[in-house]
Amino acid sequence: MPASPSLTLERLVRDVADVLYMEPSDVSLEEDLLDQGLDSIRLMSLVEKWRAEGATVTFVDLAERPTLRQWADLLTATP
Repeated sequence: MPASPSLTLERLVRDVADVLYMEPSDVSLEEDLLDQGLDSIRLMSLVEKWRAEGATVTFVDLAERPTLRQWADLLTATP
């Protein structure tokens, strides 16, 4: 699946922190995002936002790989 040029690791962290009402520095790259408070509604909102910007990721793609590090491997041009 091709990476989206507008999505960087820093951007992913900011977007996840935003939906979790956290500071970006508090979001772990390695910890399961479900353990950090991400639920299916918030995950779907992230998928929709990133797809609108050209990402070809699906809800299932991200749900099966629940860490930011794994998402970066899927979504960014420079993981």
